[in-house]
Amino acid sequence: MAFTFTPLSIPEVILVEARTRADDRGYFRELFKASEFGGHGMPPAFAQANYSHSSRGVLRGLHYQKHPRAQGKLVSVLHGEIFDVAVDIRTGSPTWGRWAGATLSAANGCMLYVPPGFAHGFCALSDEADVLYQVTAEWDAGLEAGIVWNDPDIGIRWPIAEPALSPKDAKLPLLRAADSNFEYGRD
Repeated sequence: MAFTFTPLSIPEVILVEARTRADDRGYFRELFKASEFGGHGMPPAFAQANYSHSSRGVLRGLHYQKHPRAQGKLVSVLHGEIFDVAVDIRTGSPTWGRWAGATLSAANGCMLYVPPGFAHGFCALSDEADVLYQVTAEWDAGLEAGIVWNDPDIGIRWPIAEPALSPKDAKLPLLRAADSNFEYGRD
């Protein structure tokens, strides 16, 4: 098996550790294998892959895409290190408004699966961070939404005090006012 799958404090959010094969030339690491992922409650395929480059202190999120094109995300780091977060936004969920997070890096080979019904965000901890995230549905500008990164009701313990934000992310609403159509048990 090339991967280890560990549910985090919110069981639907899964930390995926990829096995690395290294020698004096460098290393090789699988990032996805349908036969292994499908057996752990994750999608057997993805519809789109996205690449993001960030400098230290940049925070992106908390983002999600609503139904009918809700996205699950498999987040991996190709260079550098990030702190990656998922927030449960499913109405009626016993973990609604709670977050789970992990440090992902090119060195540790960890990835995070963020299922539909969760907002996602990350901050760059290294001087530069290159992030690849595969998503289960294609991007639709009319369905994108988000939550402000520092919502006090969520209480994410970000490892940076004053992040660099996009103007759009700085103006996102609190979770209680967010435009969301996720329901626990349906998503």
